[in-house]
Amino acid sequence: MNHTVAVVEDDPNIQDIVDAYLKREGYEVKVMESAEEAWDLFEQSPPDLWVLDLMLPGMDGYEFCKQVRQTSQVPIIIISAKDDEVDKILGLELGGDDYLTKPFSPRELIARVKRQLKRLEALQPIQSEDSTMESGKLALHLDDRLVHWKGEEIETTTKEFDMLQILVRQPNRAFSREELLMRVWGEDYFGSDRAVDDLVKRLRKKLPDLPLETVWGHGYRLKKEERSS
Repeated sequence: MNHTVAVVEDDPNIQDIVDAYLKREGYEVKVMESAEEAWDLFEQSPPDLWVLDLMLPGMDGYEFCKQVRQTSQVPIIIISAKDDEVDKILGLELGGDDYLTKPFSPRELIARVKRQLKRLEALQPIQSEDSTMESGKLALHLDDRLVHWKGEEIETTTKEFDMLQILVRQPNRAFSREELLMRVWGEDYFGSDRAVDDLVKRLRKKLPDLPLETVWGHGYRLKKEERSS
């Protein structure tokens, strides 16, 4: 399958390098200089993955990411000169799936692109098995990748949805941090398992009273609940 990758970056040198490396891997590449131009592409023919700079003229990458996430869960890899932890957290909370700080190795970017697309392909057959998964007051609508908690729709990032899907599919099972890291982020993830703790923290904030339990020294499990009548 030939994937299309959209690169939203206003630096011509980075454009050329990223474009060349992606094409060498066989991807179809769309290069844009602004978020406004990228939004036109999103509305007309959205790509399979975005490589998104944060500091753009006009609409910035944060706002673009936020708007895309309102209707789409397509993977977004953020590339930015901002290396402060708060910038990374904000980018991920707004819906980014990965964050790469400039200057970066083009090979590392390619590895992360491959990981995100591989994870996306692996999830698609799972999504087609059932249209809805439920656990107590939680409902996951797989076709549309929507989450309802206590009857209200809750906005989630790609990784938040993926973790919920894994936990709901096997309630009461204790998942180790390492397994969740591999299944949500992919086998080639370069970060630490603290990313799992941060993701759980965000889920608990968005879904108060969700029976997502800490298994001390191991990981997490979702306690099975009967759906309320």
